[in-house]
Amino acid sequence: MDDPYHNNVTQQMTEGGEYAYTQDGRDGYPYQSEYPPQDEDAASDATEGADEDEQMYEGEYQGIPHPDEIKEARRAARMEARRKARLAAQQQQEEEENLPEQYESIMEDCGHGRFQWTLFAVLGLALMADGVDGFVVGFVLPSAEKDMCISNADKGLLGLLVYVAMMVGALVWGGLCDKMGRRRCLIYVLSIDLLFSFLSCFAQGYGFFLFFRFCSGFGIGGSIPIVYTYFTEFLQMDKRGEHLSWLCMFWMLGGLYASFTAWGIIPHYGWGFAIGTEFQIHSWRLFIFVCLFPALAALVGVVFMPESPRFLLESARHDEAWMVLRRVHDTNWKAKGEPERVFTVTNIKTPQTQEDEFIEIQSETGTAFQRWTVRHMTMLQQVMANVMSLSAPELRLQGLLLVIVWFCLAFSYHGLGVWFPDMIKYMQYEEYESKVRVFHRERVERFHFNFSLVNQIHKEGEYIHDKFANIEIKSVKFEDSLFENCYFEDVKSTNTYFENCTIKNTVFFNTDLWQEKFKDCRMENTTFLHPKKGCHLNFKEENDIVIYMVSFLGSLAVLPGNIISALFMDKIGRIRIIGGSMLASSACSFLLLLSFSQGAVICWQCLFYGVSVAAWNGLEVISVELYPSSKRGTAFGILNGICKLAAIVASFVFAAFIGITKIIPILLAFAALVCGGLVALKLPETREKILS
Repeated sequence: MDDPYHNNVTQQMTEGGEYAYTQDGRDGYPYQSEYPPQDEDAASDATEGADEDEQMYEGEYQGIPHPDEIKEARRAARMEARRKARLAAQQQQEEEENLPEQYESIMEDCGHGRFQWTLFAVLGLALMADGVDGFVVGFVLPSAEKDMCISNADKGLLGLLVYVAMMVGALVWGGLCDKMGRRRCLIYVLSIDLLFSFLSCFAQGYGFFLFFRFCSGFGIGGSIPIVYTYFTEFLQMDKRGEHLSWLCMFWMLGGLYASFTAWGIIPHYGWGFAIGTEFQIHSWRLFIFVCLFPALAALVGVVFMPESPRFLLESARHDEAWMVLRRVHDTNWKAKGEPERVFTVTNIKTPQTQEDEFIEIQSETGTAFQRWTVRHMTMLQQVMANVMSLSAPELRLQGLLLVIVWFCLAFSYHGLGVWFPDMIKYMQYEEYESKVRVFHRERVERFHFNFSLVNQIHKEGEYIHDKFANIEIKSVKFEDSLFENCYFEDVKSTNTYFENCTIKNTVFFNTDLWQEKFKDCRMENTTFLHPKKGCHLNFKEENDIVIYMVSFLGSLAVLPGNIISALFMDKIGRIRIIGGSMLASSACSFLLLLSFSQGAVICWQCLFYGVSVAAWNGLEVISVELYPSSKRGTAFGILNGICKLAAIVASFVFAAFIGITKIIPILLAFAALVCGGLVALKLPETREKILS
């Protein structure tokens, strides 16, 4: 047939009935249809020696892309996605870097005024509640151990568990406030403390009392991390150091409040009531109830306070943060007589990474309990991830330095805080023991003892037909003595024991002389009628007014140090305040070696507290300034937990040397303060640091 394309192609019939085409005498290959024109220099795909990779793709004429084109398109799409991700990350980083500066600018525009002072008072009451709880156990323990027959081992367990609870509370609530919010967690903390402290007022058994105080400690233990984190985020840079230092004064006020109320209430044992014989409310329980007032007032105040706007921004709750900032702005400027000033901020940069990551079960089978479980498990994972992020390279070194300083300061401060009152008690005991009267082989017959027996030792005595009625026996020991045909009636005893005595034909009527008072004694025809079971309190010995006075003076001595540190915190810097205060405190502790009387110990105690409080203020300020907002509560909670751990260790170490030597406790406190003070000088200064 004729070649319409004029390529000199001829058609030949093969034996199989197919047509074969040749061009200029060369063999070709069969086609089922005509093919398009080719250039003169184009070679056929069937040409011998042609590269297989250059073969024509059969699906090309059907609109199907080549696999290589698909791979290339996917590769290009991935590269484009990476490019957009890098641009988004860079833009987000720029926005996050600009957020601290913008937030600082907004806080400067809002000013410092009525709103901050109102929040200052509310959070101060919460801090005061923590200070009160730190003194409650120490003040009520002498009364509670008598009222509930607490042994020395159980008495130590109470103090230990309360500090353990505070340590756990600081760790837990510090982490949660970065995820749930500062205000919300503070409400939970104060509510838990109020509930269980109130229940402890009425706990008649030691087990219940221990449990309620543990739960109360778990609640109030989280107040310090939350309070400082919360208040910091409402302050501008040039106000932070001073006003956070003023806030620290409320902890001192908590100590003064607890000391003063204990002094005025606990010695009045008659200030109480009883319902039957099992349910009794004595004065020390009334003291615990009065100590609830700061926490109650703080809880009422926090309910009317807004959430931290910085937390809301970190949680991508832009509108709520804007409303809070506007409230701060309007409250301050209205109080300053400029209500016409308008809050001009219209756009606040929000970190895009902090979205709601809670997982809800959206299926029809998901129950409310399942959604609650998933939500809280996710929150737990977020808190743990936040804790682990504190070990990042940029935070690791400063975190280690802070841990060392916190531990050293807490170890020395709380250790000496235990040592001071115990040392005073020991000096009182030594003085008391030096005045003991010893009676040897006395014989008393047909005598009526109607006067108190105090600080005496009776050895190998004989008491025949004697009567002991309506008297108090305090710090008296009868050794190897004989009581025959004697009568004891309405006798109250404190620290009184009978050892290796023989008691014949004797009646004990309405006395508290019972099993634990007699050691290795022989009883013959002895009768106990209407015994006073349980423990009874003696105020002249156990509730010595000197202990309340020492605590009161120690808390009051903090006032000058608080004022000085607040005035100079922003002028000379946090690092110099911390280092200088700890080194000066070490000198004060070393001078305790020169204290040989109760008055000298009290004077050095007041001086030590007054000097060391500046280090506490500076350390708490720098701890909230060094960490970013998303980790601030978590980091402060861990540091405060380290503080409680150091207090637990110190209480055991320092108490072990009471009555043995005072050199070792003083040298330990001195070494810890010097070490902490030198390490503190390596911390970065945050006086001009914008909160990140």
